[in-house]
Amino acid sequence: MSSQEVVAPGASLTGAQKVAVVLMQMSPASAASVFARFSEPEAEEIAGELVRLRNVSSSVASAVLSEFHEYVRMGRRSARGGRDFAAGLLEASFGADKAAGLMDRLTGALVGKSFDFLESMAAEQIVALLDGELAQTTALVLAHVRPGKASAVLAGFDDGVAVEVARCIATMGPVAPEVIEIVADNLKLRAGSAATHGRTGEKVGGVQPLVNIINRTDSGTERAILGGLDLVDADLAGEVRAQMVTFKDLVRLDPRDLQRILREVSTGVLATALKGAPAVVLEAVKGNISERNREILLSEMATSGPVRASQVEEARAQIVRAVREKTAAGTLVIRRADDEDYID
Repeated sequence: MSSQEVVAPGASLTGAQKVAVVLMQMSPASAASVFARFSEPEAEEIAGELVRLRNVSSSVASAVLSEFHEYVRMGRRSARGGRDFAAGLLEASFGADKAAGLMDRLTGALVGKSFDFLESMAAEQIVALLDGELAQTTALVLAHVRPGKASAVLAGFDDGVAVEVARCIATMGPVAPEVIEIVADNLKLRAGSAATHGRTGEKVGGVQPLVNIINRTDSGTERAILGGLDLVDADLAGEVRAQMVTFKDLVRLDPRDLQRILREVSTGVLATALKGAPAVVLEAVKGNISERNREILLSEMATSGPVRASQVEEARAQIVRAVREKTAAGTLVIRRADDEDYID
């Protein structure tokens, strides 16, 4: 992750930055005593500034200290922060276990800063930018950007490339900060971007990031990626599928959660989605809507006639997206069971 150096006394600092500067002037023991008085969210924010504000000029330190007269008597010390300083302060204040968790969350919040410049680019531009790159390089990039952006980019590749990139994301281990820096810098040069890059040694790949990306792709891309993974790594494909949400997973929802989802879906979309659905799914839906809505739904299904498979697929995808979003947000939980429990 990158560090900053504040060089002008008139620099505009946030409250958290000022607190970080003050803590840098104090002995570790005294700083830890003060740090322990903050709430965990405040401590995380301040720790982030300690990591970023590695070196602060003496003029800025003096300007900040003048706002905290009660600390001036303690004397000015060299203003040096950084990850180790932040980690040590957290540990002294909250204990080793809690400090580790706070640093993990802090690092997670900063992951992806290296590739922030890609967020303003269209998916088609990123596809062109990554054209010809090794699958491992593309996987590294996509694992660092938002899942929604990554899924749009993944959908822009040929099926074979998309499958290999997906495999690399799922099997990616920790990546050295220097590697991330080199990749980000090279892409910025090619993209003509002057954005700053971050540094992290955290693991950003794995099955869950891949699932997050696939969950946001269209059904065609999803089938292509999973089908390709079946050929190159069947075990990995199975692991990915086990963590994904499908239309048939509606029967695994708690009745109240299913009712919440169904209230958000129009009768027309629901009637289309249920065309050809397993009987157990149809029964689950019918059992979780009002009698009046059930009559309307059955009437709509009876009078709609034949429907194109693509329309059914899109209707189901709309419902699945709602389930996936709530699952990702932690407001909905899917009970896991064997497929045999609900396949018609």
